Amino acid sequence: MRIYTDKSDEQLISLYVDGTNEAFDELLERHKDRLYMYIFHSVKNEELADDIFQDTFVKAITTIKQGRYVDSGHFLAWITRIAHNLIIDYYRMVRNENLQSTDDTDVNILNRKEFSDVTVEDNLIVSQIHSDVRRLVRALPDNQREVLVMRYYKNMSFKEIADTTGVSINTALGRMRYAILNLRRMAEEHNIALAM
Repeated sequence: MRIYTDKSDEQLISLYVDGTNEAFDELLERHKDRLYMYIFHSVKNEELADDIFQDTFVKAITTIKQGRYVDSGHFLAWITRIAHNLIIDYYRMVRNENLQSTDDTDVNILNRKEFSDVTVEDNLIVSQIHSDVRRLVRALPDNQREVLVMRYYKNMSFKEIADTTGVSINTALGRMRYAILNLRRMAEEHNIALAM
């Protein structure tokens, strides 16, 4: 019998932190299907999906027990992000294991990943990185976002940016610097990988 079904995710997390293990069982029951389907559709392998699903909840439990979970009202999004990062970590590990040394004379140095077709996993990772970057850029203060968009997306020089925005070149450079620092900080805080 599920006795915590009327509680919000955040209430269940508070109960779990206070020692009520059944509260986490309810969280698991509530979100397991959607989370598993996200993982399975990403990796297309049942055994791998099972492993990543378990690792996701282990990491979630550890984070919550260490008091590092931030009550944002978006538990499913938070735990999905953990799963997503574990998927990316897995594919990075596989990619790194498949690298060959060019010192090995039995290896054709032209048989390299950069000469091959892009894989489905690479497309998934790149697509997610682009989505994450867009979301982080939208979270920047307006003046920083404006300079960053002009520089990287419109390929404008800092002089052109300064003229367009009516500020000095040094101010435009400063805004760009703070935009990049803020992007890095937000990426670290949310455990978002911005590169393959």
